[in-house]
Amino acid sequence: MQKETEIKLRASRETLDALRDHPVLKKRNKSGWERHELLNRYFDTADRDLARARVALRVRRDGEQFIQTLKSRGQSVAGLSERNEWDWYLDDDRLDPSRLGDDCWPASLADLDKATLQPIFTTDFVRQRAEIAWGRGKAKVVIEAALDLGRVVAGERDEPICELELELRQGDPAALLELAAELAADLPLMPCDISKAERGYRLHDPDSYATALPAPAPTAPQPLDDAFAALAWHLLGTSQRLAEQYRFNGHWSLLEDWLRQLVDLRALLGSLGQAAPRAASRALREALDALLADWRPRLRQGQADEQARREAPQRFAEELQGTRWGQLSLALSRWLLAQGWRAGRNARGDRQGAAPLGAWLARQLAEEAAALPLARYQQYPRDLSEQLPRLERMLVWLRLARGALELPETDRLYGELAKLEALANRPDDEDVLVERVEQLRVLNGLRGWKALR
Repeated sequence: MQKETEIKLRASRETLDALRDHPVLKKRNKSGWERHELLNRYFDTADRDLARARVALRVRRDGEQFIQTLKSRGQSVAGLSERNEWDWYLDDDRLDPSRLGDDCWPASLADLDKATLQPIFTTDFVRQRAEIAWGRGKAKVVIEAALDLGRVVAGERDEPICELELELRQGDPAALLELAAELAADLPLMPCDISKAERGYRLHDPDSYATALPAPAPTAPQPLDDAFAALAWHLLGTSQRLAEQYRFNGHWSLLEDWLRQLVDLRALLGSLGQAAPRAASRALREALDALLADWRPRLRQGQADEQARREAPQRFAEELQGTRWGQLSLALSRWLLAQGWRAGRNARGDRQGAAPLGAWLARQLAEEAAALPLARYQQYPRDLSEQLPRLERMLVWLRLARGALELPETDRLYGELAKLEALANRPDDEDVLVERVEQLRVLNGLRGWKALR
């Protein structure tokens, strides 16, 4: 068994051509580009038992070699994935179930009749591969760069393969993100947490690609630093999966969910006080603000205008044809991996970062609630939208970490505050203003809100 650590970046044909001659790769290319035609058949049962067990099984033809591979889903965080992989060399292209022993085969599939395994889709592509190596401090980094161009075919359906894979052979995983960021500085590259196997399954069943990653469950004793990192990685990874699925099928609700992750991520970055000095996150906050400034109005327009919803997939495709989304995704990944929010933090900030989440969050929400005068906005409901940043900061923590709080009716507090935020986002017509006043009254009467005050 070997462990595979890689990052995939979706690209266009033009970008793949440009990558071959990119100065960063050219300077570090130790092998030259080698061309391989890879023909792959993936196997599963008719009921997709392997997919449910989160493993992929394929037989690959690479020239005159036949290689059977079993891959586990492993860990994947914001495009950077780590999987266990087992390889066996075969005499021909027939699957050899006898190689699938207890040392690699999932326990959940112990009773599966391997004779029921059958080909379900193919991924055939041309790979141009090169060894990229350089010195990183005192350590050597070796990365295999692969430019893949071809198709996934499942029955009558197919989808193009056009991507850059960077696989770590030697060195620190952070080097993968550094190299990806250098390439994305001037080329449109989209971190893409979907394997070729997942694409094949998605052609069979469009809903098989899960956009909702398992949410972390922060606890009251957990240090704030650890809780923040887990939540930020979750939001970033989910946003990337939603971007990929919306690109694929154009369903409006996916775009709404994508924007929600970015709003929450922006609110999270702005909520930490001295635990994250503003200078440490300024560039990321500004980049998120610029993206949200473009996409919030489009979402608001689309909620009331069918034509705007129909045009949104093309607008999103144009976004992905630029460099902004890839650069932001990679910058956030690098910042989180390096724990960049600690940069320049003083002793008080260190103590805050080490504080138990439950105690910190109760104080934080109490301070936010004290700065939100509900009575004033009941008199002047038209001004409520000025409190959107505060509402968003409160909501991201209540949505993802309210289990760490010792407050009464936290679920209801979250739900009613979310209704108020939704009303603050709607146009200021008379009906909405009346609804805002009523919702402010409801919120003010909640036991959870009173406990914060």
